[in-house]
Amino acid sequence: MPDTEPSAPASQDPLRDLGVTATIDGGTIRAWSATATSVEVCLFSDSGAEHVAECITLEPGPGSVWSGFSPGLAVGATYSVRADGPSGPTHRFDRERHLLDPWSRGVVESRDGGVRSVVTDEAFDWNGARKPGTPLDHTVIYEMHAAGFTKLNPAVPAELRGTYAGLAHENSIAYLRDLGVTAVELLPVHRFTSEERLVQQGLRNYWGYNTLSFFSPHADYASPGARLSGPSAVLREFKGMVKLLHEAGIEVILDVVFNHTGEEGPNGPTTSFRGLDNAHYYRQMPDGDYIDVTGCGNTLDFSREITQRLVLDSLRYWANDVQIDGFRFDLAPALGRDTDVHFDPRHPLLTAIVSDPTLAGVKMIAEPWDVGMGGWQTGSFPTGWSEWNDGYRDRMRDFWLTDIAAERAHGEAPHGIGGMARRLAGSAHAFAHERGPLASVNFVTAHDGFTLADLTAYNQKHNLANGEGNRDGTDDNHSHNHGVEGPTDDPAVTDARRLTMRNLLGTLALSAGVPMLTAGDEFGRSQHGNNNGYCHDDDLTWLSWDHEPWQRDLAEVTRTLLRLRRENPALRPVRFGVLGESTPSATEMDWFGSDGAAMSSENWDAPGSRTLQYLASSTPEHEDFNRILLVVHGRTSPTTVVLPRHEGVASYRLLWDSAWPSDQPEDDEGRTASPGDTREVSGTSIQLYRAA
Repeated sequence: MPDTEPSAPASQDPLRDLGVTATIDGGTIRAWSATATSVEVCLFSDSGAEHVAECITLEPGPGSVWSGFSPGLAVGATYSVRADGPSGPTHRFDRERHLLDPWSRGVVESRDGGVRSVVTDEAFDWNGARKPGTPLDHTVIYEMHAAGFTKLNPAVPAELRGTYAGLAHENSIAYLRDLGVTAVELLPVHRFTSEERLVQQGLRNYWGYNTLSFFSPHADYASPGARLSGPSAVLREFKGMVKLLHEAGIEVILDVVFNHTGEEGPNGPTTSFRGLDNAHYYRQMPDGDYIDVTGCGNTLDFSREITQRLVLDSLRYWANDVQIDGFRFDLAPALGRDTDVHFDPRHPLLTAIVSDPTLAGVKMIAEPWDVGMGGWQTGSFPTGWSEWNDGYRDRMRDFWLTDIAAERAHGEAPHGIGGMARRLAGSAHAFAHERGPLASVNFVTAHDGFTLADLTAYNQKHNLANGEGNRDGTDDNHSHNHGVEGPTDDPAVTDARRLTMRNLLGTLALSAGVPMLTAGDEFGRSQHGNNNGYCHDDDLTWLSWDHEPWQRDLAEVTRTLLRLRRENPALRPVRFGVLGESTPSATEMDWFGSDGAAMSSENWDAPGSRTLQYLASSTPEHEDFNRILLVVHGRTSPTTVVLPRHEGVASYRLLWDSAWPSDQPEDDEGRTASPGDTREVSGTSIQLYRAA
């Protein structure tokens, strides 16, 4: 048997360098298990990863780390880990079962249906490419599927469609730059698998929220040549994608799923963690039942040091070795639950993620809810975190959709404009003052739920194709079909739907906070009313690039809105202001009614008062002074507003009107007005002015 690695001095971190460290002489493997009685690594002799060439017994050491050295653990080697240990309700040891090394950088499938680890070649020439380092206040996130974005794009070579290389193709990058987004947020690209239930139904997991390996890129999204060449080539293609996006000034954010793994419930497949130390990696009751706060069958136990280390090591690897710019954490409260499964905003893992010096400058975004007790935690995360703001999503949908539906049905909307305005201005009621408006990631849609177009076309979900009897997916959609369920040729309905889409896009782009646009919403992509497309890897979920004229118009509106956001710092405050004080990089806000007078408290939340004029003045720190006026009108009938008088304002220049069906009218007449002038505002619309 080859010599084992010497025990680490007590002063060293016992959890250092988990996984395989390869050198020219071979490799050292370090695997963690606190309850195993023996651990070994097996090396395979064939490309099918079926025939074991040798097995090496690992030696226990400090920190429950088992280690050993083999000349065969060189770059390209295929290997597995096997463990034996006690029996009992909380254990799942099987000394004959080949397991993935949880820290392995590469994964391959064996001919017998198993999965194996691979030692990858980490070398890559970045050729001077650097992270763009886009400030949060300039950030516009584009949530997308790494493969679905290019699957149907005829401008991308056929062999690259649906791949990392396809996303990095010059046509893809030109589109993203022209649109005006600064970061792509990729649905999970950690190596994942389909749930056993889906496989039995002839379906597959498309979104990727079912992780096998937290250190390996999903191979199915690599080009055919890279897949054929193996995990090292897949990793090089992934890094090449990041490099080219960075050279174009576009950041890469990964949606990461640390809260659970693809091993599912207690009777699910055993591929890695369960076979190495089920009792410590997963939250369990003494009888072996899993404590599941994710709704996915299992929950990793982040009250333990090893699982905290797993997350931090993965983040460090992707942020530093692969140059990733940020992470969006799926069901993030699960990462902040203590020994008693209570959420603690001061949890050591949540704190470490934003204080680790090796992760400095990396964007950290929480999905601030899970399905456990006390799982809704929007606004509760520590300083340094941004959060998906579901309150923003729901209120903006209500203002432009369900409130309008109620007004059409009953003559009056149920809500005034105050709740919408609070979120427009940065959701200060939801986030601590010191965190500022950039703690809020604003979104109207995401991968999960109706698309923007479907919000305006469906009152109910239509998920029968998912094979669950239409039971899956939320029923709480805050949508309005404008009188017809689904497609219609009625011009009054289609015009109203498109106006609503422009209002929602305009609100998103012009709100304080970090905007997140879902891929395809810029041109009105539909999933035909399916609000849970997680199991459809087909043209239901892939982006179509065959657009009708109205879709091209909507995309042009989106480009204009993102340009206007970029050009007007008053729309992008970094800090919350303080009444009576001048706070650098904040926005001084003044609120007026339709009559041009200061908004009264009575009208703030009155259902009959749904017209607001929002004058925002920047307090410059790094950019020139800027002042805008946003007019929001939330009733179906048109109205007249008196443009407000304000010290220092001599004129208003109309930049954008959501009533315009495309970018803007060719006629420039009447775009400039003076304080005190009246202006007509169409029903349910937004106008943006620059004040000078």
